Amino acid sequence: MKWLLLMVVILSTVLGDVLQSREMKLAAGHHARPPRAHHVLRLIAGRRYLLLAVLSMGVSFFAFLALVQTEPISFAVPASAGSFVLETLLARLFLKEHLSRRRAMGALVVFAGILLVAR
Repeated sequence: MKWLLLMVVILSTVLGDVLQSREMKLAAGHHARPPRAHHVLRLIAGRRYLLLAVLSMGVSFFAFLALVQTEPISFAVPASAGSFVLETLLARLFLKEHLSRRRAMGALVVFAGILLVAR
């Protein structure tokens, strides 16, 4: 059960973060300032993928609560860092973000840490 919960946490976190980043970049256009809270609420209501991002983050939150209810936090938190590795890869592939060698190496180090904790 812990592996299923961990996968739900990671996948829903990644989906929420990637969709949120995509939608907020599209909504920002060329504005230099970050949007105010009421503007963000209007964006959420008007953009399907942003709403899906918020719902995904809710799923991630409740799945994480279930995970720490049954597993030690010393496992749950480091293992859920798998979202960092997957998000880094998807940011490069899906969002076309620049991925420096240093950042790629950092993601690999996080992945190695996850493997150590998972055993």
